Amino acid sequence: MPSPRPTLETREEVMFFDTDCGGVVHNLAYLRMIETCRTRLAALMGMDLRAMAETQVYPVVTRTEADYKRPAKLGDWITIRGRLDEISRARFWCAFEMVRESDGATLVTARQALALVAMPAGKPVRLPTEWAEQWG
Repeated sequence: MPSPRPTLETREEVMFFDTDCGGVVHNLAYLRMIETCRTRLAALMGMDLRAMAETQVYPVVTRTEADYKRPAKLGDWITIRGRLDEISRARFWCAFEMVRESDGATLVTARQALALVAMPAGKPVRLPTEWAEQWG
């Protein structure tokens, strides 16, 4: 029986550089916050930053789907919940939910498809068979 799929929560405070002139979070800032959560989620899956640097195999985003539901503003604290959502032989999906801590409002839901790529050649690599065995 597969183990529960990896999940992780991170927290971010909305900073000036995350916002536009009206103090509302820019869509790229949400993706940066997701990137942080996804990178830490990858570490739970055996791909921490040092391991990636040593093996030269990196998870590369091939698709992002995002639904922006409510805006975050300067000074808001956001919880980013990430989880391994789906696994195939060649790619995997991670799902994310971003929630404002002050009122529990869901701000963004997103999914990202990733593939493993060996660098510097840029050659796609099959996902480890252990992943399907462990979390399939």
